[in-house]
Amino acid sequence: MAYFSQPRGSYFGDSHDDQDRIMRDGIREQERQLKRRKQAAIAEELSMIASDEYREDHLEHMELMELETLPDVASIEVQTEIQWFMRPYLLDFLIEAHAAFDLLPETLFLTINLLDRYCSKRVVYKRHYQLVGCSALLIAAKYGDRKENVPTIRELKKMCCDLYDEEMFTQMEWHVLQTLQWIIGHPTIDNFHQLALEGFEYDFEVEHMATYISEIAMFHKEFVAKRPSDMARSSLALARCILNRPMPIQSDWSSKYDSQTLITLSQHLSRPSTVLYRKYASPRLARVSAILEDFLARQITTVQCPTAPPTPLDEVSNPLSKPGVPITPTKGHHLPTVTNGCLTPPITPTNVEKFPNYNSAVGAYRPMTPSSSGHHTNMPRYDVYQVPAPTYTLPPIL
Repeated sequence: MAYFSQPRGSYFGDSHDDQDRIMRDGIREQERQLKRRKQAAIAEELSMIASDEYREDHLEHMELMELETLPDVASIEVQTEIQWFMRPYLLDFLIEAHAAFDLLPETLFLTINLLDRYCSKRVVYKRHYQLVGCSALLIAAKYGDRKENVPTIRELKKMCCDLYDEEMFTQMEWHVLQTLQWIIGHPTIDNFHQLALEGFEYDFEVEHMATYISEIAMFHKEFVAKRPSDMARSSLALARCILNRPMPIQSDWSSKYDSQTLITLSQHLSRPSTVLYRKYASPRLARVSAILEDFLARQITTVQCPTAPPTPLDEVSNPLSKPGVPITPTKGHHLPTVTNGCLTPPITPTNVEKFPNYNSAVGAYRPMTPSSSGHHTNMPRYDVYQVPAPTYTLPPIL
């Protein structure tokens, strides 16, 4: 009698062992994930402790560093070829390039700072203005952004429609670094935003609205030499006001904003760039551009709303109802009588018109201007509003 040996690795022989091995692997993976979460929690706690301990020193260093890396507006104004009206066109291009490469928000602010600092120290020709902006974007992305998102020179060349050679990008990048003496680090507005929002419940609308307001300010000359810390505090205060969020306590750093900077910011909100408006209209950025537009529309409607008409005097408080009291005649709150004509503007009555006892030849009220026949035939009729005559006699007019 022949016996057939069961082949090794068959379903019936190894199914139970495979299930046990899979179960053990799953348990070990759960233990590893639990350890990772514990390590991340411990690291976060230690980071918060260190952040609270060195927060004042960190803030002091950032405020000192921002003063050393501010551009000079007076030096930019003496440029012979580039003018301020060219700035919005270059910024629109840089914003689109920044969004195309999905770079961090602070990279855009650092790019504008490098651009303005270079223009403060070197003469820039109009044909090289875009090249300087692209080189500043490349340096800023290499400095603080993710490595996989840093644009290549070939990509920047294609975005400039092959206007510049690749060698020109390399030379301009080196020249920018040499001009700035390799001082790239600059505390941007976004860095101060993150510092000011620590300790508060995360509100993505306030954060994106403040960043949107700060990017609007980049287009205007008034804010080029403003300190990023002042811009961050003012933009956060304005964003909270627009979104109707509570303000921080007076002792907090973010509450010490400059009122004049806030007012100047509010005066430039109605003229955002089309590229910038479209960027912040996306759901990923909380559609803050549409929220700001609705807020400004409501403000305009409130200002243009007509005031309510004055409340008529009631009979109790009306002095005319008290006989024997001398009073200067005033215009009534009711419409005059119109028998068959057009309404005329109210006219201040004279003594002769208001007091029929003084001269019987003058009527008690001024006659209405008649209209041509056939017009306003359906005009409603009103009763005559006649002020009662006083009980005393006026002296004769000389």
